[in-house]
Amino acid sequence: MMLTRRALGASFLSFGFAVAALPGTAEEAPATIAAASDLRYAVEEIADAFRAETGKEVLLSFGSTGNFARQIREGAPFQMLMAADEHFILDLARDGFTRDEGTLYAEGRVAIAIPADGSTLLPDGTLENLRTALAEGRVTRFAIANPEHAPYGMRAEEVLRHSGLWEALQPILVLGENVSQAAQFALSGNADGGIIAWSLATAPQLRDRGRFALIPAEWHAPLLQRMALVREASPVAEAFYAYIQQPTARAIMERYGFALPE
Repeated sequence: MMLTRRALGASFLSFGFAVAALPGTAEEAPATIAAASDLRYAVEEIADAFRAETGKEVLLSFGSTGNFARQIREGAPFQMLMAADEHFILDLARDGFTRDEGTLYAEGRVAIAIPADGSTLLPDGTLENLRTALAEGRVTRFAIANPEHAPYGMRAEEVLRHSGLWEALQPILVLGENVSQAAQFALSGNADGGIIAWSLATAPQLRDRGRFALIPAEWHAPLLQRMALVREASPVAEAFYAYIQQPTARAIMERYGFALPE
């Protein structure tokens, strides 16, 4: 598996990874950060700004919050977790895996995503167009993140249950391992559409590949996103944790459609 200074990818499963083996002293070594996949583009940009301002490096791994929480419990060498649902952080804190309960850094939203070409669906946040297309047999695949471990998948399920479409969609659901993979399915032509993170819909890397509409926030439980340092976090991880709460990082998060705590 190739490691880069910018990202480790979604499959950081090698618990034997040795931070001290990287260049520099232990204190100077890049910090390993686990981040929910809705943060992919925003946090990559923040990491670049952090490096430019401080000269310090972080190694980013993106995936589902539930999988990362399980890996931390099993000894994965992450020094910080940026979760898409605060309950995972609070559970880790209760069981002593993090230094404390951390802090809220953002609130996320979900959106319906339709590929730019090849779908008869319309980007309708009320999902009435999806309801009509289902009744007419015009939808063959619909993508969401896996609700078993991905918070954005859990919220997608809540949205579909609220709208009365959950049962009708069961035979044609395509489940992504995380919301980033669900977005890939929804926008690549592998599905007629899907429910993804609004932060991915606003990303320059994806926004020209599809059509999007926000889904009402009242249709699902809030996506309160919390982060925390693990007990063995390094000074670099501590610096990055503090940086996320500073104006430069907050401005980037806001640009990607996140609501920010006071």
